[in-house]
Amino acid sequence: MNKKDFLTIDGIPVEINGEKNLLELIRKVGIKLPTFCYHSELSIYGACRMCMVENERGGLDAACSTPPRAGMVIRTNTERLRRYRKNILELLLANHCRDCTTCENNSNCKLQDLAMRFDIEGVRFPNKAVSTKDEDPSSVCITRDAGKCILCGDCVRVCNEIQNVGAIDFAFRGSKMKISTAFGKPLAESPCVGCGQCVSVCPTGAIVVKNNMHAVWKALDNPDMKVTVQVAPAVRVALGKELGVRDGENVMGKIVAALRRMGFDEVYDTTLGADLTVLEESEEFLKRIEEGGTLPLITSCCPGWIQFCEKKYPEFLPNVSTCKSPMQMFASILKDQNKEASRTMFHVAVMPCTAKKFEAARDEFKQDGAPDVDVVITTQELIRMIKESGIMFDSLEPEAVDMPFGMISGAGVIFGVTGGVTEAVLRRVATNKSRTALLTVAKAGQRGFEGIKELELTFGEKTLKIAVVSGLNNASIVLDRVKNGEHFDFIEIMACPGGCVNGGGQPFAGQGEKTDRADGLYDADRMLNIRRSEENPIVSSLYDGVLKGKVHELLHVHYKKG
Repeated sequence: MNKKDFLTIDGIPVEINGEKNLLELIRKVGIKLPTFCYHSELSIYGACRMCMVENERGGLDAACSTPPRAGMVIRTNTERLRRYRKNILELLLANHCRDCTTCENNSNCKLQDLAMRFDIEGVRFPNKAVSTKDEDPSSVCITRDAGKCILCGDCVRVCNEIQNVGAIDFAFRGSKMKISTAFGKPLAESPCVGCGQCVSVCPTGAIVVKNNMHAVWKALDNPDMKVTVQVAPAVRVALGKELGVRDGENVMGKIVAALRRMGFDEVYDTTLGADLTVLEESEEFLKRIEEGGTLPLITSCCPGWIQFCEKKYPEFLPNVSTCKSPMQMFASILKDQNKEASRTMFHVAVMPCTAKKFEAARDEFKQDGAPDVDVVITTQELIRMIKESGIMFDSLEPEAVDMPFGMISGAGVIFGVTGGVTEAVLRRVATNKSRTALLTVAKAGQRGFEGIKELELTFGEKTLKIAVVSGLNNASIVLDRVKNGEHFDFIEIMACPGGCVNGGGQPFAGQGEKTDRADGLYDADRMLNIRRSEENPIVSSLYDGVLKGKVHELLHVHYKKG
């Protein structure tokens, strides 16, 4: 054993193998060191000091920001450290709104978890938190409550580093420090694009998904309303985690059963809308290539990306596909078909994405002043509704979605993961339709969680250059390359890193869980008889029926600089 390659953690020799900090090595040996401000995808902030360890000289080091050195002797669980961590927790709780039972994050709060873990039975310091909620409810996507903020900075770093949005940052100093928008304006007046990634990393519930459940319950209780619902592809592999099912398992059948028990009249799968998107986007792509249209064609499925484009890169709006998102395509058809119905239709969409709430409220997606999607709820909200209903989700028998829209393709299912839109389009435009060709397309380079993936494909006499991007900072990198003269034919952009499986409205996922969710969608794709969108007979019947003469009206939209 070479001592230079090892250090000792709580008496255990641990090999140093490229780890950037002590925290990685400590977790490597199975010790769950407490943290608030550490995320492996973000820069090191080192503010919370919960991850302090004792070194061989009796000094204290922050494990998240201390690089490992050969020969170090580290202790993680001494009386001194336990007392230190309890003091930190008490100080945080003394400046924190402690209305835990009415908090949206009750039982899902890291501060609450650590207070229980370290046996905090009382707080010695007076509570300096505001006596009432200090909320900013202006956004239709998320809600901020400064009274619950512990200044860990996670939201600031994800907004700036991962998303390059910069809607929030630290303001003031010392005891007056807080997280704020520029000039303290409401969030709705900031550059925020509603992606909800700040919700994903907030440990305390200071930023949460906007709650629209009450509107859904009200509609379900109204006998004069026909309440319909569509469920996005990524929801089926993330919802089970909180309800007794393995993360990544496809629970679409159980979701359908639960929604029916809750009182929904009709339950549909947004994947049919994704199939329509594939056909329309493919036709648009081929037309632009053949007729010399504006390239690159950039996907339009992600509302967070659309807002980012409008606010930061409006010069690329002509490049954005005119296709509506799958959610809006499906909803516009459903509402159009029910115009003469005896009962008023109230349509709900269950989405992995907080930005879908903004999309549904846009004027572009209203017919005669009424929105096609009346309410968007996220995966998190549906989980809470299922729990409130008392439904034992894990014991439900799976059920099928309603006809006449009950048939989907695997190409539409994989929309929920980064690269899925690209792969679905490639399946559509490929001249070889064999099963072997599907395997070839799958290995073209669009799969995986890298933030920027590039691939080149031969199409006739042309070589197409394609980029698959997730995370808005990565979108900026690629768009700046295009502005500097680099050529791409097609760019898929998803605001959330990894795509919709890691959407801001999903239960939080670590890297392993993101992979499980992606694998779950690819497994669902492989198990379907129909793998290409153009082979879905329901799609063909729609073009011959309700869409006849209405394709552009119901399936397309033109975004303009706001």
